[in-house]
Amino acid sequence: MSIIVECLHADTQMPRRATEGSAGYDLFAYVRGQRMSCSNGRATWEVELSPEQGVFMLDPGTAALIPLGFKARLPVGIEAQIRPRSGTSFKKGLDIPNAPGTVDSDFPDEWRVVVRNPLAHAIAIEHGDRIAQMVLARYEVLSLEPGNVDVSTDRKGGFGSTGR
Repeated sequence: MSIIVECLHADTQMPRRATEGSAGYDLFAYVRGQRMSCSNGRATWEVELSPEQGVFMLDPGTAALIPLGFKARLPVGIEAQIRPRSGTSFKKGLDIPNAPGTVDSDFPDEWRVVVRNPLAHAIAIEHGDRIAQMVLARYEVLSLEPGNVDVSTDRKGGFGSTGR
């Protein structure tokens, strides 16, 4: 099995693992000449960078979709889970609010990562920054059928855990 990656720009960095033991593939921001969709939870807007601009400033309390500069086709039965990189979260304070986000095998467009700035000052996202990581996972598709769910244990209430 393999993943087909189509680079959309000559300088796109393909996802890659830092070491042989790495579970995640680093994902690199592609911000030059791109349009970033932004949101503050009340409104959405676009920010367009020129081809010369290599830094996108993410304002406090703002979320943005950061382009990665590639499309990819995953094998059926595989999802890409998009997660924070601990180094980026620690050093920059950048959040990935929907982590893990899922990229489905039939998603046809450029991959982008939702990032959020929880800080009181702007965060610089530079062209080529490692902003997230992708971990691949197999999944099952099962049919859902209507019916009754009988109590099979003494565990009732709560949120699905033992509460201990």
